[in-house]
Order: sequence, then C-alpha cells, then structure tokens
Amino acid sequence: MNFLVWTSSPASGLTGAVRVPGDKSISHRAVMFASLADGTSRISGFLEGEDTRATARAFAQMGVRIDTTSASERVVHGVGIDGLTAPAAAIDCGNAGTGMRLLAGLLAGQAFDTILIGDESLSKRPMRRVIDPLARMGAKIDSGEGGLPPLRIHGGATLRGIDYTLPVASAQVKSALLLAGLYAQGETRVHEPHPTRDYTERMLRAFGWPIEFSAGHARLSGGHRLRATDVVVPADFSSAAFFLVAASILPGSELTLHDVGMNPRRTGLLQALRLMGADIRETNAREAGGEAIADLVVRHAPLHGIAVPVELVPDMIDEFPALFVAAAAAKGTTRVSGAAELRVKESDRIAVMAKGLRALGARIEETPDGAIIEGGALHAGEADSTGDHRCAMSFCVAGLVADGPVRVLDCANVATSFPGFLDLARACGFALA
Repeated sequence: MNFLVWTSSPASGLTGAVRVPGDKSISHRAVMFASLADGTSRISGFLEGEDTRATARAFAQMGVRIDTTSASERVVHGVGIDGLTAPAAAIDCGNAGTGMRLLAGLLAGQAFDTILIGDESLSKRPMRRVIDPLARMGAKIDSGEGGLPPLRIHGGATLRGIDYTLPVASAQVKSALLLAGLYAQGETRVHEPHPTRDYTERMLRAFGWPIEFSAGHARLSGGHRLRATDVVVPADFSSAAFFLVAASILPGSELTLHDVGMNPRRTGLLQALRLMGADIRETNAREAGGEAIADLVVRHAPLHGIAVPVELVPDMIDEFPALFVAAAAAKGTTRVSGAAELRVKESDRIAVMAKGLRALGARIEETPDGAIIEGGALHAGEADSTGDHRCAMSFCVAGLVADGPVRVLDCANVATSFPGFLDLARACGFALA
C-alpha cells in the first residue's frame, strides 16, 4: 500500500537560504559515544529523525539517561565503557541500518544478551557482512534466514582484535568492527578497498580514545576510556544533496545552504556535480568538533553527462538517487559503475530510481553495479519510492523540472532522515503538496 503521496510540480526557481537538519551519521555516533563516555556530553544540532531517535531510545533502554533540553539538543549522561545494562525488551532500530550495524559491533562486547529488530525495510537488509567479521573476533550473533534481521547477540563473549580487509568498502561495517575493538583484547585493524567516511574515527578521537587512521585504514586497541565532550553536529550533506541538485537543474535558482558538513569522505556528489558543470561555491569554510563545515551557494547551470569516476563512488553512495535525477535532466549520457552497494540499501536504489525515472520519460539502462542514463526532458507521471526516503525526495526534485506534476508514492519514511523536508522545500520554492 502506497500511503502518503506527495505531488511535486514544475517551479520557477529556488531562492533564499536554508539549513538542512543535522548529519544523521554523526548524530548516531554522538549518542553512542556520549553514552559510553565518563561524564556528561551535550549534543547540539542533533537530527530529530526517526532513525536517530531510535538509537537514542536504544541507549535509554540500556540505562543511559538522555535529556532533551530543546529541539535538536541532547544532554547525555554517560555510564562509562562498561556501564550499559541489559534491556528489558528487544531493541527496535526502526529503519536505521547504521544503528543496527554499529550496535551489533558495540553490543558484541557486552556481558548481556540483546536482540536487535527493525521495520519491514530494515528486516530485508543484509547483516552477514557485519556478522561474519565480528564472529572472527569471537562474537556470538544469530540472525534470521539468509543473514537478515532480527539479530540475537549473545553476551559474555571474549573478543579478540583482528586484522581485517573489507571485501566491499562500507563505513558501517568498518565502524562495527572498530566499536567491537573497544572491547577486544589486543589491536583491531581495518583496511578498505576504497576509503569511506571516517566519522567513527574522528569522533572516537574527539572522545579521547587512542586511534590511528588514514584514508582506507584504521587501528585501535581495547582497554581505554571515553571522556565526555560536547558535539556540534553539522548540517547533513546527504540532505543538502537534494537542494544542490534541485537548484543546479532548475532555471532561475540561487540558493544558499548553511553549515553543511564537508567531510571529504562524504562529498563525492559535490565533485561529480562540478564535473557535470554545476555552479556550486563554498564560503565561510571552518571547522567544528573535528569536522569541516562550509556554506554552499548553488546557482542554476546547464549540466552535461559524465562517466562518474569510480573513486568518487564510496564518497557519494547515499547521494546517488539525487545524482540520477541530475543525470536525467542533463545533456548527454551519464555512466555510473562500481555502485553495487546501491542494490542493498533501504531499497535496490538502482532499480527503484530507474523504474521511477522511466515512468517520467527518462531513458535509463540498468547494469549490475550502476546505470547508463540518457539526459533529456522529464514528463508528468507517477514514481514509486517503495518507501525509500532518499528515492522519494529525489523524485520530488525531478518534479521541479518535469512538464507537469509528478506524484511520488510512499513518502512516509522521509521522516527517518529529513524531518521537515516538506516545509523547508516549500520555503525555498519547491511546488510540493
């Protein structure tokens, strides 16, 4: 059943200035590390999304007091690295793949048993990629058929550090192993075929845990403590992505996005859009809590198709639905390869975006690890997000430049990552109803 239908209509240009919600990845990790720290931490800019709230609820279930002092503010009273207590019921991660995978690593080292469950979408996402390397560390984790949730994590396991090379670059898997490494004997080393976002590494260092990391490599040992610290969460680049693409492809646009997180392992889309001819300027560059931040000023510019450099793929894996729309509105052909990870996100994003954009008149050929997209005019029609929040918002962007209204089906999950999207989009010129 496709509930919560939005209609996106042609618009005349996006203008003004907006600040999208806080970074989801940083919000998850801030709650986790603050909960395990000695002392009290204040988190400002916390994403008030369903995913991040689910993570906060998980730690509340395990004995952590978390106060909501105001919207987007949390005060976390840490219980220390060994201070979590057994939850009375299963921990519901909702739609949060990040929450479930990182919790699997963190909970593998606890003295008590836990069960991790999720919603219908999360229950279809593969967890074997986390379970298998954690098992090599000594973790005892049972899953549903085929390595799917729910996960039953047996407490009391003795974890040992390992030297592990990920078969597929994944910040979530890397982070799960590093979190298990906090409780492991000896040293844990993780190597990646391509560098991924390093939020976990940066935040562990900010909370005082000794860690060494460089592009594609991280190492730490167990036996240390986390110290409470205040965290300022920058605006989420993945949420800014929809506005970057929308203002780039919609004539008459000039839009400023404030306080955007500019972690180099996150901004592959920015580089790809610039290769396509986008006019995006960085201003007021600065740093907060170890993370680079800047304001982005984006103006309409004619885009052209490109072969997306494969080295950019890990740094833009969540932004590909928005890129597909940019490619469909550009002149010429865009080729995406090396992005097989898209098929195991909240949905098979290659298939969902290809089907939805074809319904709007785009010409797209799917490949096993990407797509070939022929740019051209988009038409009125109906696109089904299949409950994937990033696909839903991307189809809303497509409606701005179509020749008539675009009905976007199944939009309820947008709240998992971008609460208030509808109001913010309307405020800068989206014609959304």
